[in-house]
Amino acid sequence: MKKTLNIDDELLLRARTASGAATATEAVRLGLEALVRHAAYQRLRALRGSQPDAEDVPRRREPRRHRKAG
Repeated sequence: MKKTLNIDDELLLRARTASGAATATEAVRLGLEALVRHAAYQRLRALRGSQPDAEDVPRRREPRRHRKAG
């Protein structure tokens, strides 16, 4: 989807450098993804301790694989 945005050139350059993005589009996409992840983290963090009587949820985990020494 194409959008027209007014973004400060210096800020965009700093974002590209910090993220290692090859293009401005990639830098904006990475920034938006980081913003969404951060917002989800903040929502989860706000729930911390809100149900102290909650039971632990059993988790299914894969058995650990041992790496062979090379």
